[in-house]
Amino acid sequence: MNKPDKGKLEIKLDECKGCGLCVAACPVKVIEIRPDLINVQGYHPASYKGSGCTACGTCFYTCPEPGAITIYRLVPSH
Repeated sequence: MNKPDKGKLEIKLDECKGCGLCVAACPVKVIEIRPDLINVQGYHPASYKGSGCTACGTCFYTCPEPGAITIYRLVPSH
């Protein structure tokens, strides 16, 4: 049984330099480098896979680019 997402994250593709620090730091492995994309800076950016985020914040604190990653904590619906 899949657990519901506790959060989601947004990566601003044009601010990402594709360093991969967020990918390596993510404990649930929901971030990937997109070799099929090239941003305006000429890098292959990281991208959220779309589900599984726990909103732990590790990627946000690991990212050297201020404002490239935003984390949203989801409020569970009852």
